[in-house]
Amino acid sequence: MSAPARPAPMRAQANPAFDSWKAQFRGRATAAGIPPSIVDPALNSAGFLPDVIARDRRQTEFTRTLEDYLGIAVSPERLAGGRAALSRHGSTLNAISARYGVEAEVITAIWGLESRYGTERGDIPVISALATLAFDGRRGAFFEQQLLAALRILQRGDTSTANLRGSWAGAMGHTQFIPTTYQEYAVDFTGNGRRDIWSEDPSDALASAANYLSRMGWTRGQPWGVEVRLPEGFDMGSTGRGSSRAVAAWTNAGVRDMDGRAVADHGAASIIIPDGPRGPAFMTFRNFTVLTRYNNSEFYVIGIGHLSDRLRGGGPIRGNFQPDRFGLRLGERQEIQRRLTQAGFDTQGADGVIGPNSESAIRAWQQARGQTVTGQPSRAMLEQLRTQT
Repeated sequence: MSAPARPAPMRAQANPAFDSWKAQFRGRATAAGIPPSIVDPALNSAGFLPDVIARDRRQTEFTRTLEDYLGIAVSPERLAGGRAALSRHGSTLNAISARYGVEAEVITAIWGLESRYGTERGDIPVISALATLAFDGRRGAFFEQQLLAALRILQRGDTSTANLRGSWAGAMGHTQFIPTTYQEYAVDFTGNGRRDIWSEDPSDALASAANYLSRMGWTRGQPWGVEVRLPEGFDMGSTGRGSSRAVAAWTNAGVRDMDGRAVADHGAASIIIPDGPRGPAFMTFRNFTVLTRYNNSEFYVIGIGHLSDRLRGGGPIRGNFQPDRFGLRLGERQEIQRRLTQAGFDTQGADGVIGPNSESAIRAWQQARGQTVTGQPSRAMLEQLRTQT
């Protein structure tokens, strides 16, 4: 699959109210101890970015299943990229692992999900983005706190305003730290006097992520979780991150790993079924909870954990993923996308996620055949495509 097109750069727009807000914020920033020599050039460079507000307002356009999410998070391309990263940066990753007690594969998995191994670090001016969001006010107090932290990064001399770039919400560098997290946990692993998570050299960023996990309580040598089989009649009411038991108790209840063996005891554990009672099940341990401090999404944590397991040589998830709301599995949606594109209705890729491009292609295909135009895939549509393309 070809790489996604790089989005057009965000353009600042004139906004007198934003300019007035900057003048007021200047007083709060200097009162917080940040000198005018830092505040003034940073704010003078900050433009109002309406596209940032649109991103913040936008609701999720489609819902991913666990199979969808892992199909992207642990795609063949991301696996290959991770293996290449481990090879290319092996000595650095091993040194970071030795210092902070976090496995190299786990650090690499975070790098892979956060920025595709440094290839998608974000190119939006962080001061402009944070100032825009603080001014907008929906989460004004939070983003003003992040803006103050970003100014302190400049005050410390870790980077320049021009180099302070990241995502639309202010996440920065190879491992996408927000400014307050950077302040607390970023480290100067290279010893050059700067905690440079933006550099082409990822060393400081990867060490900072490892330091963060270490400070959150990561235990080296213990799994985030283990895929398990649940026995017939298992009490599904006992599942969930809030229900923790000794491994022996789960073993006595009939829970086994995917090879039918008792799971090794790594301390208190929970059983989660993120794809529903018929989908894959996982016994999770303390390291799972540590990863939720990076991102509280269960899908994200499973993505990090499973990618790290695969990078260590583990196999795919073996449980049966459940169909989506259209009754289709990931591979079937990918087939629909491929066949639509072959038929002249370009879906702009075949990742199996039915987003706006695929919906537009489906509508065009349905209209061309005189069908009810819904923009939604179906099993009947797949069967028609198989006979027509």
